[in-house]
Amino acid sequence: MKEIFEWNRVLFNELPEVFLLEVIFRSAVMFTILLLTLKLAGKRGVKQLSIFETVIIIALGSAAGDPMFYEDVGIVPAIIVFTVIIVLYRAVTWLTGKSKKFEEFIEGKTECLIKDGKFSLSTFKKETLAQDEFFSELRVKSIEHLGQVKHAFIEPSGEISVFYYDDKEVGHGLPILPALFTEKSKIIPTEGIYSCSFCGHTEKQKPGTAKCKICQKDEWVASINTLRIT
Repeated sequence: MKEIFEWNRVLFNELPEVFLLEVIFRSAVMFTILLLTLKLAGKRGVKQLSIFETVIIIALGSAAGDPMFYEDVGIVPAIIVFTVIIVLYRAVTWLTGKSKKFEEFIEGKTECLIKDGKFSLSTFKKETLAQDEFFSELRVKSIEHLGQVKHAFIEPSGEISVFYYDDKEVGHGLPILPALFTEKSKIIPTEGIYSCSFCGHTEKQKPGTAKCKICQKDEWVASINTLRIT
């Protein structure tokens, strides 16, 4: 009976079985080179990597992976690739230390996302961070509404830094808990304090419809002023 698969081709790509020993040797060599290269580069934690450093990691991974199991890719050319990448990395690192503009271009800069309990709209227009994603980041930090947040920044690493109001300073703010935020509406049912669902501007509203003074949007959410649980 004819086999459905040509198992020798599928498993070994028609290479001799002894090539597996070469794969083990290649993998060990490239793993060691990769480890030493990252050690020399002074890598930080993955969450702290900038866009530029992430590109370096991807490039090193590709340069290390191919020589591990492709017989037509030699180890020496891969070592040359590693050398070029690490030299370029050191050169860019040196330039970022000499030029503030170049550093901001490569690394990015810290941007303010929340100021005094409201969104910084100019920053959100520049950043690719979606509102839902940002709310998720805040909820992880046990934040229920924007009235608890004095300032929030997005760092060059992508981390969100948050500075809180003291309990005695916490005011009404836009709720970010899904059950409350999804109750947003263009119709204000009763008189009370409401927050604009788009920018977080908070003020007392009467029943009916209203446009936000800040962003001119017209969807509102009933504000809350609960204290942050720490």
